Amino acid sequence: QVQLVESGGGLVQSGGSLRLSCAASGSIFNIPRMGWYRQTPGKQRELVATIFSGGSTNYPDSVKGRFTISRDNAKNTVYLQMNSLTPEDTAVYYCNAAIQTRDRRWSDYWGRGTQVTVSS
Repeated sequence: QVQLVESGGGLVQSGGSLRLSCAASGSIFNIPRMGWYRQTPGKQRELVATIFSGGSTNYPDSVKGRFTISRDNAKNTVYLQMNSLTPEDTAVYYCNAAIQTRDRRWSDYWGRGTQVTVSS
């Protein structure tokens, strides 16, 4: 069984920073892709950042230059450094990972989410 556990959300003023973490645990063989999504009420979940095991990253224009995704492969952990936050960044942030377990099966996993609130 695999679990993704996020931490680091909270309340911050506009212009501030937060760092999210997500640790994957369980019967893990390989994690080629990890990422972050966010969702606000009434809207679809949207991609925030993706990072692959080789280190390549992908961001939508809405966060490019402000958010940085990184990972520690030895710890099966992904981070999201968020700078210059605005109220529009307020959302529940979800960790996502494509994981191959030790039985060589592939699945897409999600964390439970962590709330990020940016006050104006």
